[in-house]
Amino acid sequence: MPDQEKEKEKLNAPTVPAELPQATGAPLPSAKPAAPSEDGAAQYFYGEALVGFDPSEITGNLIVIEGMDGSGRSTQIALLQEWLESEGFAVQTSGLRRSYLVGRDIDELLAKNAVTRLTLSLMYATDFFDQVEHRVLPALRSGTVVLADRFIFTLVARGVVRGINRDYLNGLYAMALRPHLTFWLNVRPETAFAREFKKAQAISYWEAGRDMSLSHDLYWSFIRYQTMIKREFEVMAKRHSFIELDGEASVSAVNKQLRQRIGEQLGIRATKYTPSAALAHLWR
Repeated sequence: MPDQEKEKEKLNAPTVPAELPQATGAPLPSAKPAAPSEDGAAQYFYGEALVGFDPSEITGNLIVIEGMDGSGRSTQIALLQEWLESEGFAVQTSGLRRSYLVGRDIDELLAKNAVTRLTLSLMYATDFFDQVEHRVLPALRSGTVVLADRFIFTLVARGVVRGINRDYLNGLYAMALRPHLTFWLNVRPETAFAREFKKAQAISYWEAGRDMSLSHDLYWSFIRYQTMIKREFEVMAKRHSFIELDGEASVSAVNKQLRQRIGEQLGIRATKYTPSAALAHLWR
């Protein structure tokens, strides 16, 4: 149809749409990311080390699963947690909007669909670092495996496609820990849409990028927005050496690849796994 052809052509448009409105208030800062210190902090952080951080205290592993909405991250996190615990490892999970400090506040702002892009980015950064301080670092110090359902990469990608300066965002997360492993579940936006709609029979305002006025059509707004996010992941995958997996493969096939690579990292020789009855519905 003519409308569909027009929408397909829009996918080749620049990453940040020209009509994207600027946030109200002062112009966005353009800070450069902090330079790594000379004491080896770059081995553990993307920039400056957190105050009081002692590398010798870290005995656990930080494993990140990244991907757009509908890529299957949460499913894999649940399966990996059960598998690792069956292998005798203590497991802690983390994700977006789970901070006791601001997690609920972010949920309320998103529900109202009334928050500027910069305010939202800063709220997410607060949520991230509060979890690092109170959940992630304590877990890593105790030898726990931390499974992160998304990390700073999603937050940077979302900010960049909304027009926030990339260097500013990199500087904002300069004190983020470097994961031991970062997996990227790569899927097409069309596949992601089908999965998200099947799961909830609806598509959220933010997952579809409706705040960016990309299209009057919900489907095409989602496709255009997630295509922009996907492009950012492609850039970061090369820069940060993501382990890319085909997120459109079966759950069991993706999980097998994850277990094999994580098993190598943790010294697990046998990586066979069959989910319990509680998670059997995820195994397809």
